[in-house]
Amino acid sequence: MPSIEFSAIGVIRTPYAASTGVPIQSGTAGEVEGTIEVYAEYADGLRDLAEFEFIWVLYHLDRIAGPQLITRPYLDPEQSHGIFATRAPARPNAIGLSPVRLLGVEGTTLRVAGVDMLDGTPLLDIKPYVPEFDAFSTERIGWYRGRTSRGVVADARFEATSKR
Repeated sequence: MPSIEFSAIGVIRTPYAASTGVPIQSGTAGEVEGTIEVYAEYADGLRDLAEFEFIWVLYHLDRIAGPQLITRPYLDPEQSHGIFATRAPARPNAIGLSPVRLLGVEGTTLRVAGVDMLDGTPLLDIKPYVPEFDAFSTERIGWYRGRTSRGVVADARFEATSKR
């Protein structure tokens, strides 16, 4: 398989030093605030971003112990599922994706709410949230049907013992 290399374009700052207690999805993080510090060489790319209420943040899950193709996600600790049928972080390419509310842009710092990432997480990309493209009505939601993420937080089951 070909190798693909990415470089961080910034760093995400949040109140979470370790996985335990972190909201498992940004939609359950409420008003928990953080910042995204974009490196200066990418400053021009932030033009017009402040006009959006929500943004997608793509990041490297740099503290994951390793991929698990079969996993027990936070919302179904009794049943195993294939990693691609879950939102569990132990993914083969360790890429995280979260929609967050954009509170403001101050130079190369984005103030955001609804963070579910660890402090110091490497930022890979930012995209605007556009409802026409990003919001879908759906009937099939697999094993998640009848479950809720309200009140569920992460534990250390996927976290490596030391930062890579």
